[in-house]
Amino acid sequence: MQYRSGPLARLVAGYLCLIRGLAGLSMAAIVAIMLAQVFWRYVLGGSLIWAEELCRYLLIWQTFLVLGLAFSKGEFVSLDFVPSLLSARLRWGLRAVMAVPILAFLAVMTWYGWDFAERMGAQTIPALDFIWSAVTGEALGLSIRWVYISVSVGMVLLAGHILTGLVVDFHRQVIMNLGEEDAALAQTSEMT
Repeated sequence: MQYRSGPLARLVAGYLCLIRGLAGLSMAAIVAIMLAQVFWRYVLGGSLIWAEELCRYLLIWQTFLVLGLAFSKGEFVSLDFVPSLLSARLRWGLRAVMAVPILAFLAVMTWYGWDFAERMGAQTIPALDFIWSAVTGEALGLSIRWVYISVSVGMVLLAGHILTGLVVDFHRQVIMNLGEEDAALAQTSEMT
């Protein structure tokens, strides 16, 4: 099977590696920042006023980055009683029909997420301003748009996973099973 080792397969593998790497790095950063916060609070008697805010932003980005990955691995809650009763073609058809309103919802979320991020673009991230001003003496001025844009990025990635899943399942369940189902139908018609 050529599609498993071609350039598209390498691109997908690279994408998955990047998403998993970013998720791991963000979780490591969250753990390190929270451990530093605990140390400062309970050992040194002070507090890192920026720690909770920065961890919140990292967790938001991490959540929206791995939504598509969680969907692809089947980690969303689903009811599959009806699809399990259907043939491969009908099961794929049901998934395709169900994908339409889901993709429409993701498009709306992408649009409004982008709009909200643009409207809040004049605000800066206070935690990073505080850290940067402590190091350099002046505020960083990084727009909070970069936090809010995570909604749109996550929705686009999730839509990509949904569409990719439909294409892969179409090939695997429908095209690959056409020959088997036609042979089974021919065999049953010969018996009667």
